[in-house]
Amino acid sequence: MDEKKEKRRAVWRMVFIVALIGALALLGFVAWRLYSDWKAEQDYKHAAASVAVTPEETPEPEPTETAEEIEAAEFTGERDGEAAKLPEGIFSGLGNPIDFAELRSINDELYAWIRIPNTNIDYPIAQSATDDLFYLNHDMYKGDRFAGCIYTESGNSKNFTDPNTVVYGHNMRNGSMFQNLHYYEDPEFFEQNPFVYIYTEDKIRIYEVFASYIYDDRHILNSFNFNDPKVFAQYLEDIIHVHSMDKNIRTELAEKIDNTCRILTLTTCIGSMTENRYLVQGVLVWEGTEEELDQAITDSNAEPETASTVIPEATQ
Repeated sequence: MDEKKEKRRAVWRMVFIVALIGALALLGFVAWRLYSDWKAEQDYKHAAASVAVTPEETPEPEPTETAEEIEAAEFTGERDGEAAKLPEGIFSGLGNPIDFAELRSINDELYAWIRIPNTNIDYPIAQSATDDLFYLNHDMYKGDRFAGCIYTESGNSKNFTDPNTVVYGHNMRNGSMFQNLHYYEDPEFFEQNPFVYIYTEDKIRIYEVFASYIYDDRHILNSFNFNDPKVFAQYLEDIIHVHSMDKNIRTELAEKIDNTCRILTLTTCIGSMTENRYLVQGVLVWEGTEEELDQAITDSNAEPETASTVIPEATQ
């Protein structure tokens, strides 16, 4: 009998030791993830504040997750992980602040930049030539990374001339990538932060946000033929009347949008609602070159009767 008791004690000791090792390993993993998120956010803030800095060397990709980990992850809910560090030398001045030659030297599939004031959204936009989902789990250096990269799919052109350009980004726990789109759930933030800026090498585009709301997880570009004016018109009408508890709509602006307009749809996940997405949508209100922007600012500061161009106040 004593021998049996001793064996049982030995078994329980082994179970306890294994459980303790597992718990310590889990705590270590969580601590590493938290540190990675914090470090990545500091890197992004540092890069975004660097203006007119000549790069000494472009960082090499440093994957932080294995292919097996990435394959096991789903594009749902909030995600942990480290966002890619932006290199020095990307911001080159005012007006169009992006050095696209430097950006292309890092990755020739980086073709645009998105910036939303009063958020952390200040990132390059990529589009893969071979795989629409590549940047779901690859960063701006094409390295494996949970945070991925802000991206569009091949169903959209790279010149933002489509009726609806859809831009994807992860909802990261550390507030990076497109997590800050959820700020638009707050009606006050929605009202006070109406503009989204898209930069490409040849043009600056300003969109005014007209709607934010919870939507289902359907693939928007595959679900609607936006090149059909009737389909696009009905889609715009449905936005105004969308059933969403957290929706915010600039009704007066939304009602002026028709199928001749171009809209931008920013989409990200919702942590507790894996079968839904959060959308922020804007309509193009200004587009032009850096020189045209300078002239527009000059005109907007002139007397109203002599001003030839009107631009959003946030540009000045």
